Amino acid sequence: MSGTKSHSLKAPVTEIDTNEGPYWSVQRLSIWFFPFAWGAVAINLFLIGLMWQAIDLPVIAPVAAILLSFPLAFPATWACARWIRGLMDEAEG
Repeated sequence: MSGTKSHSLKAPVTEIDTNEGPYWSVQRLSIWFFPFAWGAVAINLFLIGLMWQAIDLPVIAPVAAILLSFPLAFPATWACARWIRGLMDEAEG
């Protein structure tokens, strides 16, 4: 339940003003999800580098995978935050 309790016994519980937009915006969710998305992208990039050995391409080192995954984590984070925001909107509606 959202809102605050009233000091009066007969007053209703007040609701949070939602005119300023959702509290958990996509930008705020992105800030929280970025470290997790960065780690997931780094792991996937490293594992793709391991699979490249089958076609005689060089392996991607773990440190290189972490560094290369940093710019790739931004679109992954944005997609994850939009997906979670959509689930939150669906649950509220």
